[in-house]
Amino acid sequence: MSTKFPINPPSPTDTAPYLVIGSGIAGLYAALELSKTGPVILITKSDLSESNTFYAQGGIAAALGSHDSPELHYQDTMMAGAGLCDSKAVLTLVHEGPARVKHLIELGVPFDRTPQNEIAFTREAAHSRRRILHADGDATGRAISRSLISKVKAANIRIYENHYALALVGHQGKCCGVITINNGGYHFFLAAAVILCTGGLGRIYGKTTNPEVATGDGMALAYRAGAVLRDLEFVQFHPTALYLPSAPTFLISESVRGEGAVLLNKDGIRFMPDYHQLAELAPRDIVARAIFTEIEKTGGECVYLDLSKIDPATVKARFPNIYHTCLSYGLDITVEPIPVTPAAHYIMGGIATDLLGGTNIPGLYAAGEAAATGVHGANRLASNSLLEGLVFGGRIADHLRELPGDIPKPESSFEIFYPKLYTDYASYESDLVKLRRLADHYLGIVRDQKGLTMALELLKLETRPGRNFELKPEYFELQNMRLLAGLIAKAALARTESRGGHYRSDYPKPRAEWRKHIELQGNNLEVTE
Repeated sequence: MSTKFPINPPSPTDTAPYLVIGSGIAGLYAALELSKTGPVILITKSDLSESNTFYAQGGIAAALGSHDSPELHYQDTMMAGAGLCDSKAVLTLVHEGPARVKHLIELGVPFDRTPQNEIAFTREAAHSRRRILHADGDATGRAISRSLISKVKAANIRIYENHYALALVGHQGKCCGVITINNGGYHFFLAAAVILCTGGLGRIYGKTTNPEVATGDGMALAYRAGAVLRDLEFVQFHPTALYLPSAPTFLISESVRGEGAVLLNKDGIRFMPDYHQLAELAPRDIVARAIFTEIEKTGGECVYLDLSKIDPATVKARFPNIYHTCLSYGLDITVEPIPVTPAAHYIMGGIATDLLGGTNIPGLYAAGEAAATGVHGANRLASNSLLEGLVFGGRIADHLRELPGDIPKPESSFEIFYPKLYTDYASYESDLVKLRRLADHYLGIVRDQKGLTMALELLKLETRPGRNFELKPEYFELQNMRLLAGLIAKAALARTESRGGHYRSDYPKPRAEWRKHIELQGNNLEVTE
């Protein structure tokens, strides 16, 4: 069938001062804090618990221990970011983070404790102190999500699950709502402020630790509406994802190495000390490239994470989710090493925001992985992502509570920033496979001019107008992923150096003149300080 988008939005399904899109830690916390002032609409494209936050294993970083300080956390974050962190954003993160995490505890998040009933901290790569709070061993995100969801359901928040955000809506230059699709029909939600907390874009890649919902929708929505996207070339590949032919890509937390596990190549030789003085605890980009190099060098398909130095009882207690998942595939990690390979995990870039979460479009805000706040620079420090979503989701709420909420009247004249569809539903499956192969091959851990140019050419060839499509979210998700893959390639081609999560084999070193950011808006690419 042929589908045309409505020129004018339908009558509003709901109206409120605040509209939050996304149900990870940033969205849930922002909605909860905003509900103290007035009613909130919370929209999510699946159910409330389906987010990257829910699947986060390692934990949330905060300088709460007596041995730690925000200054040390700041230093570690700046070091990992490879010269591109925004120092003001990082200072905000590390100084406001402890109070926000204490608020999570007050909200009922059951962080693990020692026998003395003190918070049990662990250490992860590139952290100089044990500052990672975790819950249920290696199921921190699940514990945080469940606690926040229970509070959200009891608050002044109207929840709309299984609503796919199709297009942002503007009025007189200000973002004021969103068009969604649900059960084959259109819905219009009207608000004074729209907060995008829609997560990352890992599903662009075939090998990823991200759940199915991570298709970059918020970034694509914002870009079509005229928002600036920043630092998209910096994609973080988690070094250790489970590699078994019978198993899906499953994250093996950084904390496993933090507790003493080591990496071995296919010949059983430990290799990380040859790549970095911190060995297995080097920043993620370094460990991921080292694994990539070892696989290429030895002709293997993966490397191995050896937990033999960790007491089996500790493994089972500290990493129950990883232990039981691997066991379900016939692998006992207390006696056998885990076969692992890098996988797309997180994007450091996103919708450019200020320290209050504001974008260049009045009324539009962003937080969490969808946003580029500047805290991560070119490479994210482990367990800073949950903290970023918490801190900046809270800052948006604090800011908006002090502003008047002027909601346009439903009969106003609106501008709708619809996508263009380039996929016929008959070719959806093959088109998705092609895109993910392209991303894995050309936009992965190691890039070069030839491959990036090829990616852009192939993406142009694939963007043929789609004449026949159904009103289903997956077709629009594919279009969003295609759009963002092209923007990643464009930014990566422009950055003629290697830095953090962006590695060019034809420009293998960082260059001082590239301590700058790449911003994308419309057809324009701009290099900024």
